Amino acid sequence: MKKIAIFGFTGELMCFAHALINADEMISKGWDVRVVLEGTSTKLIPALESDENPFRAVYTKLKNSDDVISVCQACANKMGTLDLAREIGLKLDNSLLGHPSMHEYIEKGYEIVTI
Repeated sequence: MKKIAIFGFTGELMCFAHALINADEMISKGWDVRVVLEGTSTKLIPALESDENPFRAVYTKLKNSDDVISVCQACANKMGTLDLAREIGLKLDNSLLGHPSMHEYIEKGYEIVTI
């Protein structure tokens, strides 16, 4: 089974949406996929949660799937979205000095894609 970890670094919703729709497609094909909000993408959490978000359905589907979406704890803190991430139950990742570790994903057999 193919294993992909998509690290979204961009704070632009239209760009980050591609991480979501591609993850959804890969999962529908039976792949093991993780989406990591990292860098300025962590500031998108309120927009992703908004009813106005045109990608809300796919985001919600992925958010409600086991361990698909995680958030960089350090960056969410810096972008002011850490409390919201906790409140809505997003998995926080702080395994590398407060940030997600790509090495850990690679060690588990994931290919890394960055957006």
